[in-house]
Amino acid sequence: MCWPTEATLSGDLAGKRVLVAGGASGIGAVIARCAALNGAFVIVADRDLGGAQAVAGELPHASALELDVTDPTSIESLVDCLETDGLVPDALVQSAGIWEMGGVLEADRASFARLFAVNVEGCFFTLQATARLMIRHGRPGAIVTLASQAGRRGEAASPFYAATKASVISLTQSAALDLIGRGIRVNAVAPGNIDTPMWTQVDASFAARDGQSLGDKTRSVAAMIPIARFATPEEVAEVVVFLISDRASYVVGQTWNVDGGNFLS
Repeated sequence: MCWPTEATLSGDLAGKRVLVAGGASGIGAVIARCAALNGAFVIVADRDLGGAQAVAGELPHASALELDVTDPTSIESLVDCLETDGLVPDALVQSAGIWEMGGVLEADRASFARLFAVNVEGCFFTLQATARLMIRHGRPGAIVTLASQAGRRGEAASPFYAATKASVISLTQSAALDLIGRGIRVNAVAPGNIDTPMWTQVDASFAARDGQSLGDKTRSVAAMIPIARFATPEEVAEVVVFLISDRASYVVGQTWNVDGGNFLS
């Protein structure tokens, strides 16, 4: 488990540098903490630099850098900082992502552009830049992207979001096949419903649209999950830490479901 009371230098990630993109809040922040508690030096990267610094400040061995995954210059600046500071990562966790509601009849081009800019372009080009950096310095490593169960099927209320996460799964598979010959393993995690600020946004959006009370959507969704509850962020972080560790050395190009039994594969 990744939740002892203090960090251990003998954990699964001991001696490794882990870059967490989108690590200032939500699932990214929990992954950063879990990696640190498993012995990693964590680089928390986020467009919210203050939030990234706050997370890094809680960790025993960490730093914070600004990163806007939609801005090529920001990605280049991140790589330059990592190189200059001697922090070439052994692993990348690409967790930056956004969600927006809008069914087929309501969705617009602006929402499409925002979602694909962050969830697909941002994911791919952060992955690409990090992989190039690893290869340039001869560091084999691991990359994990954050997909979603929404990418496994259609979503009536958020088709663009579902499409972006399906794209993440496909890009992860392609990157895995292309990079494994360079010593870089690439995998994805596809969480189901997680108790995070993003889900709070989802619940509120459904309440506003359908005239429900806050929490109604949460209760109805939880009742349909075979395990009958949402995941905690820590339960997802456990799987991410495993995939970037050497214990997952033969796991390549897979999308791991962490969804309480919603999707069986």
